[in-house]
Amino acid sequence: QLRLVESGGGKVQPGGSLKLSCAVLGPLSRDYADIGWFRQPPGKEAEGVACLSLRGGGANYVNPVKGRFTISRDQSKRTVFLQMSGLKPEDTANYFCATTIMGNCLDIYDYRGQGTQVTVSE
Repeated sequence: QLRLVESGGGKVQPGGSLKLSCAVLGPLSRDYADIGWFRQPPGKEAEGVACLSLRGGGANYVNPVKGRFTISRDQSKRTVFLQMSGLKPEDTANYFCATTIMGNCLDIYDYRGQGTQVTVSE
């Protein structure tokens, strides 16, 4: 059974950096086209952050994080990273890893992990 396990969250001051990791455990069905990161701020709905094609395509980012966040995978393709820099208080959220079968991977996910909390404050 597929499991997505996130780590790397924490509290950081504005302008700081964090690197999140998502371990892909178990079989990853070829039905999944993309893998990426969503975040859910306190009291708000989840929103896409960045996603990466599992079929050789590129990465996509939402505008608020472009130039600050970078999504990548290790060579084994079993870990997905989200390098975050220039963090702002509005980046505070629970960040979770998710896979998408079809559709815009910044809008839709079919399976997700529990998430890791990122808090940006003084």
